[in-house]
Amino acid sequence: MALVRRAAAEKIPLTIAGAGTGVTGGRVPFGGWVVSLERFRRLDIRAGSATVGSGVLLREVHEAAARHGQFYPPDPTETAASIGGTIATNASGARSFRYGATRAHVLGLRVVLADGRLLAMSRGDKVDFPVPSLPLPATTKHTAGYFLRPGMDWVDLFVGSEGTLGVITEAELHLLPAPPALLAGVIFFSGDEEAVDAVEAWRGAAPARMLEYFDRPSLDLLRGRFPEIPARASAAILFEQELTSEDDPEIDRWQERLEASAALIDNSWFATSARDRERFRQFRHALPEIVNTIVRRNGVLKMNSDYAVPLERNREMLAYYRRRLEEEFPGRYVIFGHIGDAHVHVNVLPASGQEAQRAAELMLEFARTAVRLGGTVSAEHGLGKRKAHLLAVQYAPEHLNAMRAVKRRLDPNWLLGAGTLWR
Repeated sequence: MALVRRAAAEKIPLTIAGAGTGVTGGRVPFGGWVVSLERFRRLDIRAGSATVGSGVLLREVHEAAARHGQFYPPDPTETAASIGGTIATNASGARSFRYGATRAHVLGLRVVLADGRLLAMSRGDKVDFPVPSLPLPATTKHTAGYFLRPGMDWVDLFVGSEGTLGVITEAELHLLPAPPALLAGVIFFSGDEEAVDAVEAWRGAAPARMLEYFDRPSLDLLRGRFPEIPARASAAILFEQELTSEDDPEIDRWQERLEASAALIDNSWFATSARDRERFRQFRHALPEIVNTIVRRNGVLKMNSDYAVPLERNREMLAYYRRRLEEEFPGRYVIFGHIGDAHVHVNVLPASGQEAQRAAELMLEFARTAVRLGGTVSAEHGLGKRKAHLLAVQYAPEHLNAMRAVKRRLDPNWLLGAGTLWR
């Protein structure tokens, strides 16, 4: 608090740093001081909740909760992210298909305001100034700009604000009982259409907690580590389902769902043991690792999307991605991710600066298309500095002005997170 008070008195910009796993440059300073929260390490587990310092890593929360027979639903791919960072971006991950994003699981926060005051808040504590209502996209996930609505909680205001309204130092998180058993599968399909048909059939009928997608270019990259991927497979869906027991009737229902789909059932993989599920986790996480290896080899940043659309526009958006990527970057892209939420990630792998510029223009085209379809320019990563320009794609000038008014009220000198969201 003393440091923030000094910064306020001397008009020194502050950039808040977590674990450094973000993909939008939020912790990169535009002058001033960088404030690391790595020493905020409190981690207390109780029945139904945990008190967690901002510097605690997500995987540490998952491991501690598991030792107490519980789990914390948000599961971004990068488990080395700090809890403070996941709250700042309203992160989600694969299990958001059932459990939603981080905001739904935060019970309280301790926040140092821009003037150095400490604000402790719990669910139900209302913001004490007028807040306008901003239009939200018709998506299941959204984390672009500030979440504003009349009568809102303080907690909801700070979650997803990317370190621009206050410094989150501690959080009270909601924990759930660990399920007695899990069923998981990597289901292969001969084409995209069959995979999307299956997702649309399963989305409403199956109480899965994740539905993840891999396209053919993704499978082609993964074959180097997983040669057992069937040669006929052009798409895959990873599902995970909580069970009440090892004899849960849902196991038989999944068999019926698969038989009713056009899946390559005999070549698909299934798991009920922890060991097999770990293999599936490695399968899911291997693709970003392989992509990043290619990026380092090329020496050019990848261009990646975090856009989501309404569920009913999922097929349309996916087809648009495919058509334009095949026109512009054939053989140098992958599409994967949270198809259950109509939120897949496009990664383009340019090999030169000129190609990177073309890819950036294509990503802007994709952002505008997502918004035109009723979607969002950021579903789980935030906008940070690299993608701050997309805020004006999502919102009209009057909506941006409403957000700026909230920023000015809580940070009148604009010292927090300089360059993040606002330029």
